[in-house]
Amino acid sequence: MTAPQVGWAERQVRRADRFQQRHTVLAFPWAVMQKFGNDQAGGKAALMAYYGLFALFPLLLLLATILGFVLAGNPALREQIINSAVGKIPVVGDQIKSEVHPLEGSTTALVIGIVGTIYGSLGIGFAAQNAMNTVWNVPYVRWPNIFKRYLRTFGVIGLLGLGVLSSTALTTFATAIANGVAATVFGVAGAFLVNLGLFLLAFMVLTAEPLGPRDVAVGVVCAAVFWQTLQLLGTWYVARGLAQASPTYGVFAVVITLLSWLYLGSQLTLLAAEINVVLRYRLWPRSVTQPPLTRADRLTLTRLAQMETRRPEQVVTASFTGEADRDPLEGLP
Repeated sequence: MTAPQVGWAERQVRRADRFQQRHTVLAFPWAVMQKFGNDQAGGKAALMAYYGLFALFPLLLLLATILGFVLAGNPALREQIINSAVGKIPVVGDQIKSEVHPLEGSTTALVIGIVGTIYGSLGIGFAAQNAMNTVWNVPYVRWPNIFKRYLRTFGVIGLLGLGVLSSTALTTFATAIANGVAATVFGVAGAFLVNLGLFLLAFMVLTAEPLGPRDVAVGVVCAAVFWQTLQLLGTWYVARGLAQASPTYGVFAVVITLLSWLYLGSQLTLLAAEINVVLRYRLWPRSVTQPPLTRADRLTLTRLAQMETRRPEQVVTASFTGEADRDPLEGLP
């Protein structure tokens, strides 16, 4: 049987592929992007953004209500905490701050309202757990049961609250010890450190895989950098003119901008998580065109297959035919 002819364009692509596989500076980013696509992480990020959009307002409503009781005698501090919670959201921060007010009325109505807001915020926790377990290719049989998922979700909500309080404390401290540019620099540096701690805890809490700080350290740093950059770029973009777009397009501009911001942030977070997985299991170099399959290709495909294990009695394995080793360029000049 005659081997299929390899066209000029394919030869150039395959030679470029060989080059990237020999150079980690190219092979590692490509492997991360490959795995991001293999895990369909973009769809997971979209689901996180969707639930995040609907969870944001209930969480802020719950926060405003609790603070209304706890800080009834200190409205200035309550307002500062609310501002810290939403102040870094591009375009819509001011609109949200003006619309969030405590739940009022009878005690029964208040309790029902708080329970409803907590229930509405659970979606983002479940979506984030689903995404992280998929990124780490945890077999379905090892995913936590429904009760443990609820516990992890409440843990995430607690982390969000911790982040708001830390951000408020840093803002207050920075304002007290410095002014102008110095206060801004101190605030950014402090927010970066807070993000490091929050991502470290979140990456370990959200994943069923037993992970230690060393397993997620690189991804945590990347996620903190991604989020800090996203916030700064969002602020810069608004200052350049996007803020004037909101009155023009009304509520649609607010919703679309917030959803886009959440989606991009979710993608960057999952991309940071993919970095951890690729590093831990050395899932590079990956090939651009197949065959042949590299060792990392085989390991990634095997992990994806084994993820489908749904019962302790089930054993899922993966094997490859000899075609996986065929190199169309072999023997060519």
